[in-house]
Amino acid sequence: MLEQLIQQLINGLSLGSIYALIALGYTMVYGIIKLINFAHGDIYMIGAYVGFACITYFGLGFFPSLVIAMVACGLLGYLIEKIAYKPLRNATRIAALITAIGVSLFLEYGTMFIVKANVRTYPPVLADLSFKPTSNIVINIKQIYIFAVTIVLMIILQYIVHRTRIGKAMRAVSADMDAAQLMGINVDHTISFTFAIGSALAGAAGILVGVYYNSIDPLMGILPGLKAFIAAVLGGIGVIPGAMIGGVAIGVVETMVSGYGNSLYKDAVAYAILILILIIKPSGLLGKNTREKV
Repeated sequence: MLEQLIQQLINGLSLGSIYALIALGYTMVYGIIKLINFAHGDIYMIGAYVGFACITYFGLGFFPSLVIAMVACGLLGYLIEKIAYKPLRNATRIAALITAIGVSLFLEYGTMFIVKANVRTYPPVLADLSFKPTSNIVINIKQIYIFAVTIVLMIILQYIVHRTRIGKAMRAVSADMDAAQLMGINVDHTISFTFAIGSALAGAAGILVGVYYNSIDPLMGILPGLKAFIAAVLGGIGVIPGAMIGGVAIGVVETMVSGYGNSLYKDAVAYAILILILIIKPSGLLGKNTREKV
């Protein structure tokens, strides 16, 4: 019984790490410009396809493909912000939200037009090795890669946000955009960089999912994107550590429901968590209650 619990926790941490990487993009963008970027899950899908192309057609290994997928998604996020969101910087929130949904549909069906709607099988870029600490606990090498990559990327993100010039600019713009501009900070550049780094993390999650689950398709970003959004809200949207905690929590809850109950209910449980957190603590676990000025 204990070993089964440990096994489900390990599985949940793998899934939760991926949700956390995607949720970071949601929470960073919201923290800067108060926009829910619903196209973010589809950038994660693009990352999976870029990784697939690098491995299949160019014969690259896991880490070069990971870096290329992150760079490609970072550039895509930068372009989306410049083309779709920057002209709406002073528009109503509903206009920006509708645009985000439009960008999401454009990425999904544009990808479907280019690569077709078939489900693709990811090539075996990592050796299929497993470790058995006990007879009933199995740790796959792919899970170790997911843990390692997620931890390294989160450490790098924390370093960028708290120890670099652009990170200080991001925190200043998040706190007060007008004051930051008066202090000489290039707000547009800072917002674009935030989109780029959040999208790069989503790209990393995309290739990790491809390697772990071995299949990708143009609509694969919808459900994980929604669950990562739930994770960001659970942790406190706009709070970077909250996205990490929320992602891991959603991943663990899902695997527990699948392992001890019925996998049909795992999606419903995630949405139930969203409803509960909005009723009980709308600011999330690490968020602060703030009053909006009218």
